[in-house]
Amino acid sequence: MKIIKYFFEFIFIGILLLIFKILGYRSASNFGAFVGGLIGPIFRSKKNISSNIKKAFPEIEEKKINLIIKNMWTNYGRILADYMSIKNFRESKLNQYLEVEGNEIFEEIKNNNEQVVFISGHFNNFELMAMEIEKSGINVAAIYRPLNNIFLNKIMEKIRKKYICKYQIKKGISGAREVIQLYKKGFSIALMIDQRVSEGIKLNFFGQPASTTTIPAQLAKKFNCRVVPIYIERIDKFKYKMKINRPIKFEKNQSIEYISGILNEELEKMILKQPSQWIWSHNRWK
Repeated sequence: MKIIKYFFEFIFIGILLLIFKILGYRSASNFGAFVGGLIGPIFRSKKNISSNIKKAFPEIEEKKINLIIKNMWTNYGRILADYMSIKNFRESKLNQYLEVEGNEIFEEIKNNNEQVVFISGHFNNFELMAMEIEKSGINVAAIYRPLNNIFLNKIMEKIRKKYICKYQIKKGISGAREVIQLYKKGFSIALMIDQRVSEGIKLNFFGQPASTTTIPAQLAKKFNCRVVPIYIERIDKFKYKMKINRPIKFEKNQSIEYISGILNEELEKMILKQPSQWIWSHNRWK
C-alpha cells in the first residue's frame, strides 16, 4: 500500500533531515549531493529522464545525457539538504551564499505598490524566490503543489509557511479562487511554471507540445499586470545567484495561448543556461 511506502519514505527522509541539521550548511550540502547521486536514480526512471532530455536536445550525445542526469541528482540532493538551512537564509545569516541581481526591480514594484506575477522553475534552491520577494517587503502569495507523501508534506508546509512565504496556495481549482481573492487584496503571486498540469493547455516547449499552466497569462489579462521571470543558479556548489529579470508587459488583446507560449520561451532560456540544474524528472511532454 502507498501509505506504508510513504511512511517509510518519511522515516528515511526524516533521518536525513536530522543529519543535515547537525552537519551545518556546507557539510550538509556535500552530504546531500552524495546521497542524491546515490539514491536518486532508485526513485526515478533514468529512461524517462533521458527521454525528456532528448526531447529538449534531439542531437545530444549519450555521454552528455549521463552527465546531465548525474549532476541533476547531486544538485537535487543539495536542494534537500538546504531545507535544514532555510531558517538561516531567512534570517540573512547565510547572505554570503546568495547574490541577488536586480534588487532595484523589487524596490520599484514595492515603492509603486504594484502587483505582479513572479515566475520561475525548479532550479536549485527554488524556494529562495518567494522568500526573497517577501523579505523585500512585497506582499506575495506562493502557489505550490503538495507532495504526494502526506507525512512529508506536513513538514514541508510548515517550513514553507514559517520561513519561506507566509501565504501558501495549494495548486488546484480551490487554489485558483484563492489566488484571485489574494490578488484583489493587494498580493503579488509567485509560482513555478515548469511542471505538467492537468488543467493546463498544450503549447510548444523545446519544439514539442507540452502541458502548460495558464495561471500567469490569466492574471496578466484579467488584471493587466506585469510578469517577472526569476532565475536561480547554483555557483561553486554552495553559492546561489538569483537574477530578477525585467518585467514583461503584455497587451490586453494578446491571447492566453500567446502569453503562455512566451513564458515557455522564458523558461527554455533559463534551462539552457545550466541544463543539469533543472529537474528533468518533471514530465512536461506526457
